Amino acid sequence: MTSDGVTTSRVVADVARELEIELPTLSSRMASSFLNQIPALQGDDAVTQLVVASTSSNLSTVIDVLQHGIPLHQISVPAAAAAHARRFAQRELPVEALLRAYRLGESQFVQWCLRLLAARSLDAAELLAAVQEITSVAARYIDQVCEHLVDIYETERRLWGQRADAARAASVRTVLGDETLDVGTAEAMIGARLRGWHVAAVAWLQSDPSDAARRVESAAQLLTEAYGRSPLTVLADDHTLWAWVSGTSRPRLDEQVLDRALVSHPDLHLALGDPGPDLAGFRSSHREALKAKAVAQMSGGTTARLTRFATVSISALLLDRLDEVRTWVGRTLGDLARDDEAMAKLRDTVRIFLQTGGSFTDAAARLHLHKNTVHYRVRKAEEIRGRPLGDGRLDVEVALVICRQLGGGVLMR
Repeated sequence: MTSDGVTTSRVVADVARELEIELPTLSSRMASSFLNQIPALQGDDAVTQLVVASTSSNLSTVIDVLQHGIPLHQISVPAAAAAHARRFAQRELPVEALLRAYRLGESQFVQWCLRLLAARSLDAAELLAAVQEITSVAARYIDQVCEHLVDIYETERRLWGQRADAARAASVRTVLGDETLDVGTAEAMIGARLRGWHVAAVAWLQSDPSDAARRVESAAQLLTEAYGRSPLTVLADDHTLWAWVSGTSRPRLDEQVLDRALVSHPDLHLALGDPGPDLAGFRSSHREALKAKAVAQMSGGTTARLTRFATVSISALLLDRLDEVRTWVGRTLGDLARDDEAMAKLRDTVRIFLQTGGSFTDAAARLHLHKNTVHYRVRKAEEIRGRPLGDGRLDVEVALVICRQLGGGVLMR
């Protein structure tokens, strides 16, 4: 028995609809596999976010093509995928890694489709026709998108390399990554003194304005005002600025000045590392600033305008072990670790209550609540947890801080 085009289109559309229902889960699973299998995608939170966004947009697009029979010549590269390719070029990451992700994604997508087809009562002809249609569309979509992405990547790489600070940016990346360099060679490469103290900063934009690079570069002036010294700066990409405030003495931050300055730059965010001496401090403070940025972006809700590594250090050091942390938080807090608004209010109340030494009066003043409300919430939290807050109090306090700083990354869904 042969399969007609109408039957094939119906079967393929049904499979696409099933995939669409699971799109958030499938996107997360696919993005995680890319990050685990492709080293060039690892270790940079900005790249990670773009991988997730690009994966989701590509999956959504190809599912729409299969579900609605959209001709591929009417499909353009998803905006998130194009942004991913440009950011890849700006950070001098290899295009081969980008293309490998697409090939891995194609393989995973086809496997998901085959499993759904296998669960259907189709005769051999119908099954073969559906498989041929899905694999053909997936392969042609990947070929088409990859061809355009290579053009986008090469164009951006050329334009980015023509910037006045392109050579310095490349040298800074080398100094940060090559542990064999001595301080003299490193100083010669970047044209800056590395003997002394350094505080690293990472500035970034959450939005996507047309003048993103100009806006993020304004962070240099803010740092100058807050530290009284001009920083060394390089653009990591058109949304991210790396900076170092350096000197013979330990740089001192005027946080009030910086807070006031950030008010006039509503889409700008800053993360600061701890001060560190010499070349080792130049590198370690930068790593800390990157981790502080990652914590800020995971916290949920409105991202903090200023995040210091010193205030999020515990959470920052746990970023690479989120699965284990989530398990520990759940064991420590019980159902108080659920990811919903009611539990968030209880966690905040308990956190402040414990920080004030278990004083209902002081906690009420900090939270702007009536003392009886604090009392009720604390008792409710103990009831939900299933044991008194004093039972493993240190663990409870640490878990509450981690929940506040890492948000949904460590909460139970």
